[in-house]
Amino acid sequence: MASVTQPDEGPVPRRGRRRDPSIDRRVAETVIELYARAGWNGLTVDEVARRARVGKAALYLRWPTKEALLVDAVAAVGVPVVPEPSGSIRIDLLELARSLFGLYSTTNGIAYLRLYVEARYLPSLEQTWQQRTTVPRQLEARALVRQAIARGELPAGTSPTILLDALAGAMANHVLSTPPELYAEMIAQAPSYLERLVDFVLAGARAAAPPGAGSGAAAVPD
Repeated sequence: MASVTQPDEGPVPRRGRRRDPSIDRRVAETVIELYARAGWNGLTVDEVARRARVGKAALYLRWPTKEALLVDAVAAVGVPVVPEPSGSIRIDLLELARSLFGLYSTTNGIAYLRLYVEARYLPSLEQTWQQRTTVPRQLEARALVRQAIARGELPAGTSPTILLDALAGAMANHVLSTPPELYAEMIAQAPSYLERLVDFVLAGARAAAPPGAGSGAAAVPD
């Protein structure tokens, strides 16, 4: 009986080379720098490829749209970190304030703040940006305030939205309104400024409690 010869399956195909994380980082930093300076209209794939020394085809393979490229870049190098709950709302807000201030006072922060404004006029960008970054961070930060209310550190009528708006808005205004020649002084005074700001916001939240509001985990408005 003749033997049956198995078909030659050929060499085992090789896997593609692993992605070089340094390239992703270089692209992200290039996108942030260009977007912070030139905005949405000035951000082009051609210019990113040239500055980051990456082939345009490779960029499109990884990021099929300019929206995806920008959102990924900001998420990689320009998103504030919401701290894990410590059991103290003052400590939690100080950590959040340091993270926000550390972001706002850099080129990454300018890109982050600029994206908030320009995304309003670009629906596809706004939806991606909100789903990927802003909504999750907002929910995490509001959870810190709600837990403080549940512990009795803040009155039951405290609005997480108003409290966090006061904190983040004050810092953004502080950074954006400081002239470049005073930046070094602003950075040097940041630790004291952030402590005073957090204490001010907490004092305002406690003083603004609705009449009869006590402590506890009552329903909290956003």
